[in-house]
Amino acid sequence: MQTSFPPERLADPAMRASEAVIRKCVHCGFCTATCPTYVLLGDELDSPRGRIYLMKDMLENARVPTPEVVKHIDRCLSCLSCMTTCPSGVNYMHLVDHARAYIQDNYTRPRSERFFRHLLAFVLPFPERFRWALTFAPLARPLRPLLRSIAALRPLAAMLDLAPRRVPALAAMQSTRMPAAKGRVALLQGCAEPVLRPEFRAATVRLLNRCGHDVIFAAGEGCCGALVHHMGREADAHAAARRNVDAWTREIDAHALDAIIVTTSGCGTTIKDYGFMLREDPDYAAKAQRVSELAKDISEFLDGVGLPQRTGDRPALTVAYHAACSLQHGQHVTDAPKRLLAQAGFAVRTPTEAHLCCGSAGTYNILQPEIAGQLGDRKTANIERLRPDVIATGNIGCAMQIGQRTARPVVHTVELLDWATGGSVPPALAHLPRKGTLS
Repeated sequence: MQTSFPPERLADPAMRASEAVIRKCVHCGFCTATCPTYVLLGDELDSPRGRIYLMKDMLENARVPTPEVVKHIDRCLSCLSCMTTCPSGVNYMHLVDHARAYIQDNYTRPRSERFFRHLLAFVLPFPERFRWALTFAPLARPLRPLLRSIAALRPLAAMLDLAPRRVPALAAMQSTRMPAAKGRVALLQGCAEPVLRPEFRAATVRLLNRCGHDVIFAAGEGCCGALVHHMGREADAHAAARRNVDAWTREIDAHALDAIIVTTSGCGTTIKDYGFMLREDPDYAAKAQRVSELAKDISEFLDGVGLPQRTGDRPALTVAYHAACSLQHGQHVTDAPKRLLAQAGFAVRTPTEAHLCCGSAGTYNILQPEIAGQLGDRKTANIERLRPDVIATGNIGCAMQIGQRTARPVVHTVELLDWATGGSVPPALAHLPRKGTLS
């Protein structure tokens, strides 16, 4: 795509990076076939190609974002399916992230939108605040019909829909040491995941220990920054990245790390991009790149080191594997989770339209509940057609989005792998009827 950025605009490194992305687009339109919002809405401006035109015009001409432009950028899920499809290597992720930061700095949203975005940024990245907020959700749940009837309050209704009826007990995070350890890894502590499904992390620690690895939790680490990054709050996202880079660098320098393990794929995509995010920071660029190179999704890491020997004390199960967009499109980890589940003895099935987003996408199912709801229903219907015993995924957002739409248990892939190799039964499967035992 031809561009005409004035030289003074290209003095900004972010503008130079975006111009380079835009110039790679050849208007082919392959991305429209795999874009969830275009598939649903059929509007060219709700496709990656259409959004690129909008972003080009806005950034190239230093325009104040209009409500119409903001609407279409906001509707993007950042699922990155377009990047998997694109034959020209357009890094749409970097472009839309820059456009969101530009909108954040140059557009005044309606008051209700500002309120909810600030609320999400204030609560979700902080486990203690998030847990506290969830304890009050049951009191407001009866108000959901009223909240849905008021357009400005629908995000609050969506929050209540997603809130669990019972907040799990707080699980301690303790580093573990193994005799004659084969390696040493840091496990991302996370923010939302340990509050909503602490069993994910517990299964991960057990399985990594069984694989012979010490597991440490780095002091000073916090939210990866993905949630605020996708809302355009660039300064907050970069501050989170620097804090984590410092925490992991201390561990790398003191005792070395073989990997930084991530169990929430949305976080993994962002951490693997720290090197790009902090590329212009002379104090952090090299350290951030080193952290990005060490970051591994748990399935990616296990596929490399191998699973322990499986045991025969579990039933034969059919698993519907839901590929989180951040894992399959953002990190290009596609076969490893399915391969590991098959190696562990499970019958693995993949739903149709596996490339399409479930509608979770960080805070998307709160800020865009109507579109997210349609995508969630579509995804769950495709999974239900497989008639699985259990649904496995690698992202907490997907687990919550799909879990509220099905009676079937939804677990993290690592929970099944842990169980198959001697770990405990995943809590979601505790009451599952036994269908016969595999050996």
